[in-house]
Amino acid sequence: MKGGGGGGDKVGAEILEPYQLSFSDLLDRKRCQLIARNVMEAPGPNGPGLLCITGVIGSALLRRKLLPMARKLALLDPDKRNRILKEHHLGSDVPLKNPERLVSSFAMHLHYQPPSSNSSLWYDPGSGVGTTLDSLEDDDDDFNNLGDVFRKLGFCMMELGLSIARVCDREIGGGFLEGTLLDSCTAKGRLIHYHSPADQSSLREEAQRMRKHPISGKYRNGSHFNLWQQWHYDYGIFTILTDPLFLSSHSCHDCNLITSHSYLRIYHPSNNKFYMVKTPQDSFIVQIGESADILSNGKLRSTLHCVCRPDQLEHISRETFAVFLQPKWNHTFSVSEHTMEHIRSGSLQRRPILDTDEVSKADIHNVVPPLSSRIRDGMTFAEFSRETTKQYYGGSGLQSNR
Repeated sequence: MKGGGGGGDKVGAEILEPYQLSFSDLLDRKRCQLIARNVMEAPGPNGPGLLCITGVIGSALLRRKLLPMARKLALLDPDKRNRILKEHHLGSDVPLKNPERLVSSFAMHLHYQPPSSNSSLWYDPGSGVGTTLDSLEDDDDDFNNLGDVFRKLGFCMMELGLSIARVCDREIGGGFLEGTLLDSCTAKGRLIHYHSPADQSSLREEAQRMRKHPISGKYRNGSHFNLWQQWHYDYGIFTILTDPLFLSSHSCHDCNLITSHSYLRIYHPSNNKFYMVKTPQDSFIVQIGESADILSNGKLRSTLHCVCRPDQLEHISRETFAVFLQPKWNHTFSVSEHTMEHIRSGSLQRRPILDTDEVSKADIHNVVPPLSSRIRDGMTFAEFSRETTKQYYGGSGLQSNR
């Protein structure tokens, strides 16, 4: 953990470099058993609730191909974008017609595939990446391989989540995480573009020209500093994220060198501190969701996080790809009184969060509904999902106007 700041970073923001687990160690059962306790400190009850995985074979090319498509899709002519999304079986879970949006997201449900006869992995790095994607570097069509690359990187990240679930199951016991994920059979992939102010200006001008939307020129998002995404917990089991890519509207090249971290900000309850997360290039972040917290009776800790927007980098956008691993919709939670007490005791409302120059206790309490108000014994994951979405974003939700 380090202090730092530069290139538009928040002055004095402390940097957290998560525990790094190499892909080769993750696949080597004996080696993984030796380091399992160290691995579990990160997602465990006293850790930050996330770790990163490095050295995933073949993933760097997939990331470099897929992430720039997020910005291109976000700023594309709507009719052409709709045609491309339909062609590649993608949809969106944000209102793309709103020129004031901070985020554009393109989503697909990913279905688990059985391992091949010569591999124990859902994702086979030998056949899934190395040979079939060599031609991507010479591909002139921006979106020709969109669906294929989306699925390949998505399956790779699903396997990472399953592998982490196996480690957790061996240490915690019970086999509940991997079994729950396999029982689900699906995950959701989201290709995400976080708009730069320059992007937003371009969208406003286009909307003004088309006269299809009133233009306010303003967007309120938090009282202390700009956020691309408000404070929240993910409510699935794991969220797997690529190391983000930063792009400039002035250039087609990435701008990662001007940033000192990922602009992912987390709250570490054991330290009672806020950190900016810094990860190695081409690594993957594994975040713990609330369903894992519930299923493990608190032996895993969900990650409270937001995505910050740099103040002084007007032309910089942020691109990432996320895969959400969750229980099946009809999975029923068994929440004992002991588990509920753990949930209540871990509530933000009971934590003495220290105010900082950038984040206040009131800011977070006002936008994050407590887990204890969203979960109950016998609730299905679908019901939990609906209640969570309602309390965050519904008509009277805490973030409905943010």
